[in-house]
Amino acid sequence: MTSFFDWFAQATGAPFDLAFAIVLTIVTLAGFLRGFIGFGSALICIPVVSLLFGPRVAVPVVTLISMPGAIQLLPDAIRHSERAIVWPIALGIFLAAPVGTSILVAVDPAIMKIVISALVIAMVAFLAMGWQLKQQVHRGMLLFAGGVGGFVQGVSGMGGPPVVAVALSRTGAPERQRGNVLGVMTAISVSALIPQYSYGLFTPQAIAIAAIFLLPHLFSNWLGSRYFAGSGKAYFRGVALIILAIIGVTTLWLSIQDVVTL
Repeated sequence: MTSFFDWFAQATGAPFDLAFAIVLTIVTLAGFLRGFIGFGSALICIPVVSLLFGPRVAVPVVTLISMPGAIQLLPDAIRHSERAIVWPIALGIFLAAPVGTSILVAVDPAIMKIVISALVIAMVAFLAMGWQLKQQVHRGMLLFAGGVGGFVQGVSGMGGPPVVAVALSRTGAPERQRGNVLGVMTAISVSALIPQYSYGLFTPQAIAIAAIFLLPHLFSNWLGSRYFAGSGKAYFRGVALIILAIIGVTTLWLSIQDVVTL
């Protein structure tokens, strides 16, 4: 009779050992972060899962575990987000993501990541200094912002930080800012489904790994959401800016290292 560990090794292509337990723990913690501030899970999970299974498995795995989490947080997005802000950004994301994917094969991704990371760091600096979008924002500007995020998503898989920075720049209560973040991140997640399916990335291996990660990720996602609803909202904006800054600086440093070693 096949044991769970034998099935696991056959289905995932890796043993259920300490390394996998560490990855599972990090994926679980990333779910808490997504539930709390609305983003950051994929940017943590993809590099870590890639260490065991490679990026061609890690990217669809994270997509598969992120979609139920996005649905889980959708009521908060619907309840608190500004539709006049989220919908134009989402439209821009969907229109530009395929363009970014087509350019991915022609442009050095390391160079693109350097440019994108520098832009994210600059946006965080503006936000930290108190820069905010006006209450009345032209739809064309929001469509353009979404287009940038969608293009970046297609080119590098880092579409979250640019649109999150725009969402955080809106004035208002933490609930509204987080609602806007959840709205645009849902669009980012959905925009990845069709390209990944088209390229056949949703393999039995990816599905098996995602099935193992899913419940811990969803539970911690729920815990993060509950924490925000309690005392966490007081720290929301500060934590979100810190996470954006860490992502920007880390990615910039790694991308420069890639260019230097070419």
